[in-house]
Amino acid sequence: MFTVGVDLATVSRIKKSLENERFAKRVFSERELELFFDIDMPKYRSLRANFAAKEAFGKALGTGVKGFSLNEVSVLRNEAGAPYLEFTGRAAAIVLEGGYSCSVSLSHEGDRAVAVVLLEKTGNIKKLDL
Repeated sequence: MFTVGVDLATVSRIKKSLENERFAKRVFSERELELFFDIDMPKYRSLRANFAAKEAFGKALGTGVKGFSLNEVSVLRNEAGAPYLEFTGRAAAIVLEGGYSCSVSLSHEGDRAVAVVLLEKTGNIKKLDL
């Protein structure tokens, strides 16, 4: 079974939000901040696309952003630059216990960023002791 989540947002909104350090730490993982936040030249478009991917993940789950923290969903890039999702904490438990395989696609142009997350229930359900 497949489910999909989509989120569209503006890049200018993330610039304002990132002025608050608590927001950045609540929403983005340390790995994301290391990759995309440089005090001289923050990569707002990438961070906004990452934020949209986190929202799209919650939509694909059908729960919204409930039961996990946004910073437990990292949107990283492989060597070729393709995005992928990495999970920690309660988000990892949801993915593993639900038996989900996840794919993500990101795009941005001008002031807009869009993310699509596809979840496939593979049936490989695991129980975690957290």
